[in-house]
Amino acid sequence: MQKDIQSRTFEFAVRIVKLCRHLDEKPGVGRTIGRQLLRAGTSVGANVEEAQAGQSKADFISKIAIALKEARETLYWIRLLIAIKELPAERLSDLQTEIEELTRVLGAIIVSAKDSN
Repeated sequence: MQKDIQSRTFEFAVRIVKLCRHLDEKPGVGRTIGRQLLRAGTSVGANVEEAQAGQSKADFISKIAIALKEARETLYWIRLLIAIKELPAERLSDLQTEIEELTRVLGAIIVSAKDSN
């Protein structure tokens, strides 16, 4: 059974919080990047939740578009952590794959919502 976007983004946020707790334990650049990652990674699901209560189709699309922007930012921070070898790539690969998939799903939701009348 396929999970809905709300469940997936919530579960993703939980994983981001756990990762950021780990990054916060170490001094240095990882802690700083972790804070950026925490903001962006948890914002994806928060905006998806807000979109569910959108006052109009335009409001729904706007909130999902914000979630998409946050997802893209999250992917950036994950890629940066990999590039600077702050954590092993294997530790981040599942998160990277999930946020890439969520980005595609969010983009498809926007296209579908714009096309429906």
